[in-house]
This record gives sequence, C-alpha cells and structure tokens, in this order.
Amino acid sequence: MIVDLIGYTDKLSGRPGDTINFKVSSQLDAPVKAQLLRSICADANPAGMGIVETNCDDLFTPQQFTAKNQPFQSGSFAKTAIPLQHHAKDNIQISVSVFPTLLTADSQTILSIGETRLDLDASGLVSFTTQQDQITCKTALTLHKWHMITAHIKVNGELRLSVRRLDNDNSETVTQQSNTASDIINLDGLVCLAAMIGAQGPSQFFNGKIEAPSISADNTAIASWNLATNMNSLKVPSALAHSDSDHSLTLVNAPTRAVCGSKWDASELNWRHKPEHYAAIHFHDDDIYDFDWETSFSFSIPDNMPSGIYVMRITCGDHEDAMPFFVCPPKGIRRAKLCVLVSTFTYAIYGNHARPDYVPAWQERIKEWGAYPHNPAAYPQYGLSTYNNHSDGAGICHASHKRPLFNLRPGYITFGAANCSGLRHFQADSHLIAWLHNQNIDYDIITDDEIDRDGLAAIAGYDAVTTGTHPEYHTSNTLDALTAYRDAGGALIYLGGNGFYWRIVRHTEDPDLLEIRRAEDGLRAWASEPGEYYNGFDGSYGGLWRRNGRPPQKLVGIGFTAQGVFEGMPYKRVCDDSTFDWVFDGIDDGPIGDFGFSGNGAAGFELDRIDTKLDEGQEITILAQSYDTRDTFMLVPEEQLTHLTNLSGGSESEAKRADMVYFKTPSGGQVFSVGSITFCGSLPWNNFDNNVSRLLRNVIDRFTGVR
Repeated sequence: MIVDLIGYTDKLSGRPGDTINFKVSSQLDAPVKAQLLRSICADANPAGMGIVETNCDDLFTPQQFTAKNQPFQSGSFAKTAIPLQHHAKDNIQISVSVFPTLLTADSQTILSIGETRLDLDASGLVSFTTQQDQITCKTALTLHKWHMITAHIKVNGELRLSVRRLDNDNSETVTQQSNTASDIINLDGLVCLAAMIGAQGPSQFFNGKIEAPSISADNTAIASWNLATNMNSLKVPSALAHSDSDHSLTLVNAPTRAVCGSKWDASELNWRHKPEHYAAIHFHDDDIYDFDWETSFSFSIPDNMPSGIYVMRITCGDHEDAMPFFVCPPKGIRRAKLCVLVSTFTYAIYGNHARPDYVPAWQERIKEWGAYPHNPAAYPQYGLSTYNNHSDGAGICHASHKRPLFNLRPGYITFGAANCSGLRHFQADSHLIAWLHNQNIDYDIITDDEIDRDGLAAIAGYDAVTTGTHPEYHTSNTLDALTAYRDAGGALIYLGGNGFYWRIVRHTEDPDLLEIRRAEDGLRAWASEPGEYYNGFDGSYGGLWRRNGRPPQKLVGIGFTAQGVFEGMPYKRVCDDSTFDWVFDGIDDGPIGDFGFSGNGAAGFELDRIDTKLDEGQEITILAQSYDTRDTFMLVPEEQLTHLTNLSGGSESEAKRADMVYFKTPSGGQVFSVGSITFCGSLPWNNFDNNVSRLLRNVIDRFTGVR
C-alpha cells in the first residue's frame, strides 16, 4: 500500500542561507501545490486550539509543481562499484560463511556475481546457480547457526556445492556433472552480498549474517573481503593488496555492523579488541534509511525568517501532506533571551514507530478531528523505527529522517484510544510552542543537530534554554554542550520526563544516520545480543547514559524512575521555604495540574525523581511532587534489584513519583526540572489560564530577567 501524495525534507533544520530540499512522490495525475506555514500548535484535538498554522506567503510564494511517482526499495546489501571480470582456465571457487535468521517464501540470495549465485530457498536449502546449470544441497541450513558454504565450477562442467555447519562439523557435499564443458569459465558481473542485481535492480534480499566472502580462480584469490575492516564506514575495502580499489564493497541501506561473527566465543565483548570475532555484517530485507528521492523543489531560508517551526504543506485535490522543518537563527546571533531545544534525534529514533496497539478503529477519531490519517503500522514498507523489530526479529538499531516519517506530522495521534489528545514528541512539544505564542514570549529554536555540530556555541549567550517534553536521545556532544552551558552560568529548563536516557551515535560519513544499541538494562523495546553492546559507528559502549557514567541526574537533578499508562496526576507543593515562593506566585495551595491534554494530568506516563547517589552533590530542592497513587506505574528495570528491593533503598511506592526540582551550580548555573513527560500538555488547558501555565511563566520570567 502506497500513500498517494507524500514527501520528506533532506534536512530537519537550517539557518538563514541554508537550502531545504523537498522530495515528493505523487501517484496523482495533476499538479501539486506547495504552501509554507508556521506551526504554532500541532494538536488536532478540537477541545483545545486545534491545529494552528500561520500564513508565510511573504517568505515563500505558493507554487505549483509537477510531482512524479518516486519508488523506494527496502533491503540492505553490499555491492562492488565495477563488475568482477575474470576468465578461469580450470576452476572457480566461491566461499562464504552465513548465519541465516529467517526463511521466506521467496528465495534469498547470499552472494551473486552477475548470473552466478548462491541462494537460500524457502525450505532452507542452498543452491548454486551458474549460467548453464544449478545444483542444490539436500540438508537445510539451521537458523541462527553458522555454516560455511563452498561452491566450485570446473571447465569440464562439474559443479560442486559443500555446506558445513561450523559448531558441529556436520557437512554435506553434492556434485553434479553437466554437459556444458568449455575451455574457459567467465565471471562477469557486480559482486553482491545479500541480494542479486538484475535488470530491475536488487532483489531476493537475504536475512542474516554474512562473513568472509571470497572468490578464487585457478586456485588464486581474485576477490576477498574482511568484513571487520573499516567498521565505522559504509564501505568495505578489498582484502587483497593487489586488488583494484573499485572492488571495495558499498553497503546499501545501512546493514548492521559490529555483530558477532563465527569466531565469537564470548572472550571479548568489545569489537575493537578482537575485530576478527566481529567480521560479519547482518543484512535484513527491510533495512532502509535513505529513500534517495529526487528533489521536487527547494526553499532557501531568507535572512529575515523568524526562528521557529514551519511546515511545507503540499496538496493535490483531496490529498495532502505536511513536511515540518525547524528554522534556527543565524549562527552566532541571538534573537531572543529564550532558546527552545527541539529533540530531532528523538523524533528520528521514534520515526515511523508502529505501535502494537494500533487498530483501524483509531481512524474514527482521526477522521472526526481532521487529524493526520496515516499510521506507520499500516505502512511498514516505509521503514519502521528503532522501537520495532526487523522481519527476522532482530531489533532495528539504525534511524534516519531521509524518508517520510508519518509520526512527524501536524495532527498525528500516537495513542488513538486515549481519552485525551494522545500525543507524543513533535505534536506534544507543540503545546509548549503554542504556550510561548500565547504568552508573547520570544524564542529561538535550536535542534539537536546544531548543538551536536557546534557544541556550546549553539546555545551560549541565551538567558535560558528549555527542552520539550521528551529529550530522550543524546550524543556525547549534546550532553557536553548542555553541561557546559549550565556550568557557564546558564539557566537550563527541563520540561519533560525520561530525558537524557539513551546514548546514540551519528555516522561519520552520513551524520543523518543514527545508531542505538540497547545494551543491558533500561526500558527497552528490544535487547541487543550479548557481545553487541558497543556501537559500530564509533566503538563506544551503547545503551543507557546511566550505564556510561552520565545519568540524567548529573545534568538536570532527576532521572527516569517509573512508567505507566498514558495518564497523568497533579503535583502537590512540598517546599514551604519562602525562598521559592517566586515559583508558586499566584498559585493557591490546591493540586497543580489536575488537568491536561496529555494524560489528563501534569505528572504522568513517564516520571523522573531525584537520586542523591547519581547527582553531582548539588543542593537540590524538591518544589513539588506527584506520586503514583493509582498504582498503575512500574519501576524502570534499572531501578529494580529483586521482587522485594530496588536501588532507592525504600519502598517501590515511594520511588514511583515525579519530582519538580530546582538547584544552582557552584558556578551560578540554574536548573529547573519538572520530572514528567505530560507537563506541557497542561499548559493550553482553559485557554492557557491555569496554575501550570502560571508556574512556568514564573520560572521563565525569573530565568530571563523579566522579574
């Protein structure tokens, strides 16, 4: 199933002078109209503001363009740049080790050289196909076990195929004599791993690991690759010193590297220390990270364009799409006292998350609200998120925005059965953006991309920097920059929950390609295999920042403690020190945030609390708290020790809470953290006239010097 009109941008953010390229695919036989709008609110709930966007025709004149159907192909593979061309006088030998992970109805190609192929059929049988003949083994490969496959062609027409299981030496060899003897054997074609390349492009994608492919002619190696070399690259050079450089392999659709190979024996868990144990690549038939569509039209960000969130809406008849992007101020220029840090890394990591609870009945509410209609669970061919699994069951560990992301659209609903707006990420963050506009507070946008590339310089000079609802995924660069900003006297506002949680890495050759390893512990959608906890992109230890010695408590005073269903609760003020009356100015002694468009309460879904064992020893003041009084939350795994004990040392019920805190650093930096992912959902309630709105206004006014 294909969406009739859809697109994506080559960049999620840019500064004046940068160009955003829009890549659109249309199945419709009519021109497409493009119009630029500024996004104020992306929540389609008619009980609130609804979707609010303002006209930007003065920045981009609406235009029509012709859009064509732009196909895309999932499935990872490796191929040489030029054909391997060789003429053997006696024999050709092809050898490769494989670790199959899924049998499919169609054949899967393990290795191909033009029309010469090693295939795996639906029963797990290996076949060897040449231009003249085919031979097949009679014993099926065992899934999730290593096998060595060796195939021979001789000039006398003999074909021989051997398969040996490496853990028990069980083997089978079949030989077949054909009537196609010749004086010479010709090899002519691109060498391809995990697929075959025909006239229509690549097909028959293999699911599993491949190791040590080698091709020899007349008992002399003519092509060979050590798949552990250049681990952090999308190219694997030839292992032969005399080989032409064009016989290097290019990895298409980012298959997974730094995975355990046939030699792995658990004696080393870091691929850098024993690369020969990690000389394999894991390919999948549903790998995809860059659609590589042609640009349909472009937009150069003008100098006078205000920093903010924008959407390019495209329409054709009744069909519509909206592509968001984020405009930052010119480099080195601050146009506001407040900086909003947009978590584009988290957006990409969750991009196209197909939730297992999605049901078509959600479409009833979607249609009623005029919300975004498409859900990734209904369109898995567009590539899923790192919260999903590959078709062979392995966790998806790569993410990219270089494809349409359904859940990065105004009006997208994450929880279609919730009795609230049911939003997360981009749409939930728009509650904060809408509040800033309602309060007439000027702000600049900076995204993860700028702070990762430019470090502290991207946010230095702002009176205050605030996150959105869920700044979960971070690189070491983004954490370094935020820490440096705080410790240089900046005011850091953390308006979410489950923030600064997972470590991710950007690819050096394509920084838009992100990697996540879900190593031991943490609230995980899937678990990395033993021996595969270290990132392939840079060799760093993956998983939680807490396991890397940088828990969120070190930066913002609180960290993830409990998760529940998508519901919220109010806070209660617990700090009676008059020193902090400024936080609660204009707020009575009743519950704070017993309402909201996210979970119907300001403290909900994912909660953070203090832990003096994990912070930096700051004098942290708990201003307000919210406890799981309904007993519907669970402690996160890293907090649990046994069924009776947890790391807090207290009761489980005491640990399942949200802490709203404030502290100062020795250098004069300030931090305000709310400890809840649903906090911002309470801001628009009652047309922004509520005690959560008043509390945040007090904090931002204080931090930006308004009072």
